[in-house]
Amino acid sequence: MAHHVQSLIEHYGYLGIIVILIGGIVGLPLPDEVFLTYVGYSVYIESLEHIPALVSAMIGAVGGITLSYYIGYRFGLPLLQKYGPKIHITEQKIDFTKQLFTKIGPTLLLIGYFIPGVRHLTAYIAAINNYPYRKFAFFAYTGAFIWTFTFITLGRMLGEKWRFVGYYLSHCSIYLILLFGLVMLIVYYLFKKRNIRK
Repeated sequence: MAHHVQSLIEHYGYLGIIVILIGGIVGLPLPDEVFLTYVGYSVYIESLEHIPALVSAMIGAVGGITLSYYIGYRFGLPLLQKYGPKIHITEQKIDFTKQLFTKIGPTLLLIGYFIPGVRHLTAYIAAINNYPYRKFAFFAYTGAFIWTFTFITLGRMLGEKWRFVGYYLSHCSIYLILLFGLVMLIVYYLFKKRNIRK
């Protein structure tokens, strides 16, 4: 992984950071956090400048999340309305997820980047539910800044030990996903129960 990332950065520089992050957030199977940590390590060894690396990562993350939103907005809802009933996704369920996203959408957009798999879905879900673009942009872009800044700074601080991030993420990511799934189930049932009472 490190060798491939190093080659990409050497050949394409800051443009490579942008392209890789756009692809990773849209849904390509790329270890984004490990990549960002390596970018931070590259800053540490002074093969990249700190501010341009942060700006490039921010552009890539914003570009990826915006493209995901556009794809979901352009193709998501029409496909669900056409084929959803065949797989038991009714208009009622779509309306329910819209209400749910209105309640917890900002939190998902802010912290979803830190949970593997979630950052790939939040923009699609927001778009499918017609979540206002201005609200989406505010929370998603703020989350993008926090996420990229965190891992690039971590890589810069760890220096030669930057690989530990990949090691711990590979061992902890499944627990993060399970915990997130459990929290979402609890929120779902509480929200559903509240709607029934009304």
